[in-house]
Amino acid sequence: MGASIGYRLSNEQVWPAQIHDCKAAVRWLRANAKKYGIDPERIAVWGSSAGGHLASMLGVSSKNKDLEGTIGTHNNQSSHVNAVVNFYGPSAFLIMNNYPSKIDHNSANSPESQLMGYPIQENKELTQKASPLSYVSLGAPPFINFHGTKDSLVPYNQSKVFHQALVDQSVSSVLITLQEGGHSMPKHFTQEFVIPFLDYQLIGKGKPIISKTIRLK
Repeated sequence: MGASIGYRLSNEQVWPAQIHDCKAAVRWLRANAKKYGIDPERIAVWGSSAGGHLASMLGVSSKNKDLEGTIGTHNNQSSHVNAVVNFYGPSAFLIMNNYPSKIDHNSANSPESQLMGYPIQENKELTQKASPLSYVSLGAPPFINFHGTKDSLVPYNQSKVFHQALVDQSVSSVLITLQEGGHSMPKHFTQEFVIPFLDYQLIGKGKPIISKTIRLK
């Protein structure tokens, strides 16, 4: 079963409203698991770009009460997720400008600054609290990260450093690098990598996916 989470965009509300919405959705799914035939112990999240950022945040922040919010009527439920599929999501806002991009991520008009409600370098401590890299710790669920080396919107380094941080904390993490790839992934990656990853991590079927670099044909 799949569910699509609706969350407030940055032109509606600044951070952390977005993660509050996502965590409320996970709690709702867990509370209604029996009704909809969901296994509450096998909930995976998958997002791309901004959605990848939120999926990653869900994965690394289940121990952080400040990001839970109070939305909904199921606050007794856990917002923990059991696996994460991250398609080229930002992980460390403050270093995005250190790498080639079409966007000046430090500008007041960047997607990241609009999310925060101020130019991201003006309050580094608060900005770090919106970056998944800041929450990586032992006990996070398994991750699979996908990123193209020529992504001109979210630099490839964002997934590279995030993956390494997960590995350093003994979290199961895979990085699928698409050589010369941009801000998208081939459709066949779903069957080739995503489904096998979820099968293995959630039900123990098949073999583990390993990190690899793939060249565009």
